Amino acid sequence: MKPFYFIFLALLVSCGGGSGSGDSNNEMQGQTNPSQPDKSENCISYGINSQKCSLIHNNLERYYIIYRPTSSTPEDNLPVLFALHGYGSTAETHKSYTQYEPLAENNRFIVVYPQGYKLETQLTNSSSHWNSGAWTIGSNIDDVSFISTLIEIVASKINIDRSRVYSSGMSNGGFMSYHLACNLSSKIAAVASVTGSMSKETYEDCNPTHSTSILQVHGTIDATVPFEGNSALGMRSINDVMDYWKLYDACGIAPISIVTDYFDIEISVQHDTYLNCLNDVQVELYKIEGMGHRWPNKQRYGISATEKIWEFINLYDINGKIN
Repeated sequence: MKPFYFIFLALLVSCGGGSGSGDSNNEMQGQTNPSQPDKSENCISYGINSQKCSLIHNNLERYYIIYRPTSSTPEDNLPVLFALHGYGSTAETHKSYTQYEPLAENNRFIVVYPQGYKLETQLTNSSSHWNSGAWTIGSNIDDVSFISTLIEIVASKINIDRSRVYSSGMSNGGFMSYHLACNLSSKIAAVASVTGSMSKETYEDCNPTHSTSILQVHGTIDATVPFEGNSALGMRSINDVMDYWKLYDACGIAPISIVTDYFDIEISVQHDTYLNCLNDVQVELYKIEGMGHRWPNKQRYGISATEKIWEFINLYDINGKIN
C-alpha cells in the first residue's frame, strides 16, 4: 500500500487550490517549549487590517492570519469565518486565492486563516495537513483542539458572535471543516467544503450536537478527491456526504435541483438544495461539470466559491436559520 499512497499524495499536493498547487516551501518547524502555555501569542502586522499570530499549542509552534474589517466597531458582535487551506498548502496561499477580505469588509465579519502542521507518518509526509482521517491517518496532531483554542483566543480580544462561528476549506480543509462539524459542534454553526469530503473516520464517528447547515462545492472531474469517492483512501463520495447531512438534519428526501448553463465558458452548474430541515437549516451542493480540483471563480466556472460560501453561511447561526 505504501507506494500507492506516495503516488496519490504527489497529486494531492495540488489541494492548495486556486489556479496553482500548495506551497510546500513554507514548512513550519515544530518546537517543544513546555514553559510557554497555550494561548500566549505574538502577533505582527500582515498587510491591511491583518495580523499574523504565532503561538504554542500542545508544545507545537502554530500560527494563523486574522483579518478584521475596518468597518467594525468595538461594540459589534462579529461573525467569524475560519478558512482552512488544502493539504501541503499554507494559510498565506489560501488567503491569496479565496480573497474573503472585500466581503468581510462589506459585511463585517472576521476571517481566520489557520496554518496546518507538518505530517510525518509511516504512510507519507507533508509540509502541512489537517488531521481529519483518510490519508492523514496516523497523525497525532489535535487540530480540533487547535481550532477550539483559536476561537477562544479571538474571543478574548475581539467581541465576536459565538453563535456565528463558521468553517470553510479547500480539499483537506474541507475534510477538516466536516470534522469540526462532527467534533466541535458546540462552537461551529455551519460549514462549507470546496473539493473536500468526509473521511471514513469522520463519517463513521460523527457526533454533532445541533442541526447544521452544510454547503459542498465540487467538480465532476476532480481526480484528487473524486466526486464518487475513493474507498482505498478513506474518502466518502459526495453523494454519501449529502445523504448523511440530509438525514441528520431531517431534510426532505429529494432536493430542488436547478441547472445553469454558462454557454460562453462551456460550464454547467447544478445546484441542489435540500429543504424542510430541522430549524430551517439547509444542505446544498454546487456540482460543476468539467471542473477538477479547483477553487471556482466566476470567470472560469460561472460561480465564485468565496461569494457562495458567504451568501450561504450568512443565513444561519448555531440555532438554525437567522430570523
